[in-house]
Amino acid sequence: MTGLPENSFTVVDWAVFSGLLIISACIGVYYALVGGKQKTTKEFLMANRNLKIVPVAISILVSFLSAILILGAPAEMYTKGTQYYLYVFGQMTAAALAAVLFVPLFYPLKLTSMFQYIELRFKSRAARLTATVINIFASLTYTGIASFAPATALRAVTGFPEWASFLLIGFVCTFYTFMGGLKAVVWVDAFQAIIMFGTLLTIVTKATLEVGGFSKVWELNDQWGRINFWNFDFDPTVRHTFWALTIGGMINWVGTFGASQQSIQRFSALASLREAKIAVLLNCVGLFIMVTTACLAGISVFAFYAMKGCDPYTNKEIKSSNQIIPLFVIQMLHVPGVPGLFIAGLFSGALSSVSSNLSSQVATTWEDIIKPHVKNKSEIVHAWITRMLVILFGILGLGVSFAVRKLGGTVLQVSLSFMGAASGALNGFVVLGAFFPSCNWIGAMVGPLVSYAVMMWIGIAKYSVIGVKEKLDFPTETCAANLNLTTPMTSVNLNMLNYSIPHINQSMVLTNISIDITTHAAEVAKESRSALHDLYSLSYLWYSTLGLFIAVFVGLCVSVVTGPMKKEEVDPKYLIPVCDWLCCCLPDSWRKKCCCGTRHDEDQTLSNPEENINSDINLVLMENKEIGDGDGPQINGNQINAKSNVQLLFTRSLQNS
Repeated sequence: MTGLPENSFTVVDWAVFSGLLIISACIGVYYALVGGKQKTTKEFLMANRNLKIVPVAISILVSFLSAILILGAPAEMYTKGTQYYLYVFGQMTAAALAAVLFVPLFYPLKLTSMFQYIELRFKSRAARLTATVINIFASLTYTGIASFAPATALRAVTGFPEWASFLLIGFVCTFYTFMGGLKAVVWVDAFQAIIMFGTLLTIVTKATLEVGGFSKVWELNDQWGRINFWNFDFDPTVRHTFWALTIGGMINWVGTFGASQQSIQRFSALASLREAKIAVLLNCVGLFIMVTTACLAGISVFAFYAMKGCDPYTNKEIKSSNQIIPLFVIQMLHVPGVPGLFIAGLFSGALSSVSSNLSSQVATTWEDIIKPHVKNKSEIVHAWITRMLVILFGILGLGVSFAVRKLGGTVLQVSLSFMGAASGALNGFVVLGAFFPSCNWIGAMVGPLVSYAVMMWIGIAKYSVIGVKEKLDFPTETCAANLNLTTPMTSVNLNMLNYSIPHINQSMVLTNISIDITTHAAEVAKESRSALHDLYSLSYLWYSTLGLFIAVFVGLCVSVVTGPMKKEEVDPKYLIPVCDWLCCCLPDSWRKKCCCGTRHDEDQTLSNPEENINSDINLVLMENKEIGDGDGPQINGNQINAKSNVQLLFTRSLQNS
């Protein structure tokens, strides 16, 4: 066998798969007909800032965990062992830090586009537009990669042409986003997350039962050297180490959960700061459940084929390790409807990522580029412009999907290499603004731009470097060809069923990309490696970290040369008071120096109670004002009574005085 068997779908499978697409489209239609019927940009882009916690939390999660869960993570565990699982702890730590650091910074600003923050903080529209353009380019690239995966999977098991799948994904995503706006995207994400989890759980359950229980799964993986968590090598060129997976993963993801457009747009659509924090924190639970299940799928399926004594990859039954899960589904889960559920799960991963990107691209393009030029138009015209943007970006994303076949890389690295370049730069904008009060707009532009250029250079040059050493054996003793191939492989030609996540944040898909990965029979002697070779060999898990470091370092140096911002020029609400937290026990004079002259915890209690009341009343008005929308003072989704707020603040002021 040279690949997956085609025409493996029954009528029931097609019905299950079609059901996913129809329900997704119907959700879009529903939200186009209820409530405000998406007649304003506030409702279309921000759901009137009145969404619910759980669907928002799930939407944030699946925006970044796509088909990689179903293809990439199990394939990684199958071929390389359990070390990859440590990545989930880096992700969970990142979600917790995002809730503590970034949610309290962004939520009170009531932003529609996260790049509004850059203009507010640096007082520079040029810096804002620079970040917007980088984000749009990166999002389009990711959209194309995400769309390609399930298309290749569907072709592999049914013969359904890839071009038709591209059109199907593009049309369905564009349709329900066009009809229902952010509300539809969030609720479709929640529905699709259930499909994805059901798909993975079905695979884990079947494989584990076939092997004879989880203890047997663990035993077989241990016998074949797959249980390998603790590689504490400090070499950043080693693909996976404890440090790269936890620390590198944390840095890679903290900006994703706390300072990305997809995340900010969603948690800003909740009714209160408390709800926003909870939504981001719930991603810790979601990550643990979803990633753990995906990783269990990998080791369970490996145990199944180890028990049979023949690895399909080594035996040439499949062309890529990323096809191992589709093969298992076809061979062992041939109950009518289950293959359809599997393909539906893959499409769910792609649809959730593509629609999330679509929604955020529209929000940033409208708010950052178009809105300033059409302020005199009616709200109905504004709403229709945003809908036309959905169609535009849907078409552009479709074009990228057709072009993405020309890319190369592995399942976990394709998007991480290229998305990592943008990730470090975009995180650099936020870190420079939130943690360094002295950084000016010139530094905020130059630093991330230099970072983006350098990381793109490294990402492209990386493909000129060979030498990922394969060490693990595969069972072949009962293979039909009776090949004695239990020694480490030295050359593999992969026809990838591949997907990648903004990161893994970003996401993975079945792709028909041919890559040659040649492994060294012996490692290149370290003394013969140049500095550039080491740089190009950098693990993809450190891309975002290096990009962030370059952006911050260059940005601060440029700010010093061109004249740093003065403390009175920076509003403390645009800063994260990390120095106050870390230096809480130092003398007051030292703390002022550490905070660059900007204090966030100064006692705001005034000697005159009336002044204190007036200040607090102004604060209430500002908190209830939709700053990002520019609509003037409004009462938020909680319908708080202004009079009761004033009475409460009056009591608080008397107590303080």
